[in-house]
Amino acid sequence: MCYTFAVLALAALADPVRREIVELLAVGESTAGAIAERFPVSRPAVSRHLRVLREAGLVTSRVTGRHRLYALDRAPLAELDAWLDGFRPLRPAAGPAGRLDALDTEMHRGRRQRRGAGGGDVDDRTA
Repeated sequence: MCYTFAVLALAALADPVRREIVELLAVGESTAGAIAERFPVSRPAVSRHLRVLREAGLVTSRVTGRHRLYALDRAPLAELDAWLDGFRPLRPAAGPAGRLDALDTEMHRGRRQRRGAGGGDVDDRTA
């Protein structure tokens, strides 16, 4: 995912009305009129929100008869989530590998404490 796309998606999702529209569309397709009925803003305002979401690649639209149906495009959200993974703290490994890592950390901590207690460089293998 490129940095520019992440900025567009985050900017589009910064508005609470647009976030709620995305939540509504996560349930299924809807018309602009049906979406507008859920908000205390005008239909043109909802149309502008939908345009911003479309331009950010988060929403798609298709014409069916006289109606334009809007739908959530989940792929950009998955890409945004993958990009955000680079900023999340590392999770400790689960299972036996995680426990072995924790044991290794405790062993090193014990060595440092023995060295700091005046024992000098003590090799734990011979002590």
